Amino acid sequence: MPFYFAILVLLILLIVSAVRVLKEYERAVIFRLGRIIESKGPGIILLIPLVDKMVKVSLRTIVMDVPPQDVITKDNVSLQINAVLYFRVVNPTKSVVDVENFLFATSQLAQTTLRSIAGQVELDELLMERERINHQLQKIIDTHSDPWGIKVSLVEIKHIDLPEEMKRAMAKQAEAERERRAKIIAAEGEFQAAGKLTEAAKKIDESPSALQLRFLQTLVEVGAEKNTTTIFPLPLELFTPFLSKIKNMTEK
Repeated sequence: MPFYFAILVLLILLIVSAVRVLKEYERAVIFRLGRIIESKGPGIILLIPLVDKMVKVSLRTIVMDVPPQDVITKDNVSLQINAVLYFRVVNPTKSVVDVENFLFATSQLAQTTLRSIAGQVELDELLMERERINHQLQKIIDTHSDPWGIKVSLVEIKHIDLPEEMKRAMAKQAEAERERRAKIIAAEGEFQAAGKLTEAAKKIDESPSALQLRFLQTLVEVGAEKNTTTIFPLPLELFTPFLSKIKNMTEK
């Protein structure tokens, strides 16, 4: 009786080990006596005990952080740059058979590609054309990882760490650029103001009385400031009508 009981327990263990349940996002790559057979899943799959060996592979998108890489750009600027990589397995059989560890292989490929691409561009391109560089990284990594059954969907440069002296130099450059724009705007304002003053001078020249009215208006504006003493020259032309009238009265 104990002998039959042991056989029964052994059979139950064999049946349990032969039945596997895979989730929707999982696939099983099965080796039968060392030879690969088709991948199976999801759901319930049956294995031949002591004959089949299963390697489980996830088909979900994997988010991998590419560690900071020391890079020298094309214009000889030393910096550190890191990125984030989004990829997933599209062929479970290739990811198991054609590469020993597809996670490690993809990580190393992303690091070397990031260093290579960043070393081929100048700092200004790396800062301003990040979208183009991201697309270039994604295309290269996806091409080289395709034989492993990997699909790279997105690569994003996450952070660019510049040396302190470079940050100070860029701050000075930005400040100088702002000063240049301010001077250009001020010069354009002076140019426009000079043009308007020229037009006003032409209008006043057409009517001499306009000059006198403008002069009197300026006196009123200056006189509004009671705490100041202003010495204002008076043109003799203002008194010409009065002098002519006095002269005529004297002659009579």
